[in-house]
Amino acid sequence: MPTRERIEITGLPLAVYRELAAHLRQVDHVSVEIIPQSSPHFDYSQSQVEGLWLSFADNISIQGRHQVEEILKYYRERYGN
Repeated sequence: MPTRERIEITGLPLAVYRELAAHLRQVDHVSVEIIPQSSPHFDYSQSQVEGLWLSFADNISIQGRHQVEEILKYYRERYGN
């Protein structure tokens, strides 16, 4: 059964979440869903995205998992609060 993990990086803009999702989708056996913002009130200073759902197939390699962690580390260090 695939493993599912929720990822949130506070303050990340929509365009950067989309870029992050595109990078993660390049890793074999990883699928990504963007979680839309659930707040009923629009706040321009907030991201329009709440986070990402990452799904890992059972046959993902250790190298694939490591690649995902490196991509997330990059985005957290560059854009995270």
